[in-house]
Amino acid sequence: MADEQLDEVFVKLKDMLHSLKYGSITIIVQDGKIIQLEKQEKVRIK
Repeated sequence: MADEQLDEVFVKLKDMLHSLKYGSITIIVQDGKIIQLEKQEKVRIK
């Protein structure tokens, strides 16, 4: 994976982390390369 692509992944991952209060982020890897990021968000009702 090129440094430019890796930088883009880190930016997207950082954005996802900042917007997530409860949940998870999954990194999908295929052939040693990150091909997908998935965000699952939980909504807590008090």
